[in-house]
Amino acid sequence: MSKVIANMSMSLDGYVADTADGIDQLFGWMGNGEVEVPTAVEWATFRMSPASAEYMRAALAGAGALVTGRHLFDITQGWGGTHPIGVPVVVVTHEPPADWPHDETFTFVDGVAEAVRVAAGLAGEKNVVVASAKIAQQCLDAGLLDAIDVDLVPVLLGEGVRWFENLAKAPVRLGDPTVIEGNGVTHLAYEVIRKA
Repeated sequence: MSKVIANMSMSLDGYVADTADGIDQLFGWMGNGEVEVPTAVEWATFRMSPASAEYMRAALAGAGALVTGRHLFDITQGWGGTHPIGVPVVVVTHEPPADWPHDETFTFVDGVAEAVRVAAGLAGEKNVVVASAKIAQQCLDAGLLDAIDVDLVPVLLGEGVRWFENLAKAPVRLGDPTVIEGNGVTHLAYEVIRKA
């Protein structure tokens, strides 16, 4: 059964980017190992520890669609038309780009509920991955997330973009974590406990 999973690399003090939206301190684990993990794009082949590689291969194989926000889409310049996980991308935005040439793999919608609905249709039996701090917050508040996967990096950024800073419906209870130890990262997977 498919799930809606929020996934981010995060510092030990809860940040998913620095104050300039930089992520360099958070993604070193994707290149610090001996096992090669190719992606859907030539410019993003990972080299990870064996444990992280196994975790990443399972995540890539299970992903069927990605939901992101317009801010991340703009920062990455739409990943050049293909996201590294190689799945359809649904972008939440009030203003779709005027001349976006990659409409076959990118869909622009207004609102997180519609984005998750469209992404679920595109994903089929596979998972919908949410990769954006604000969109993940909105999905959690709307009861749309089934799981949260954290790639916890041993660094303290001190300030920046927090992943779940503005939750409207806190507290949110999570299940016991699945824990995978990699080099320079601890992968934590939590089920979201739905309120009765």
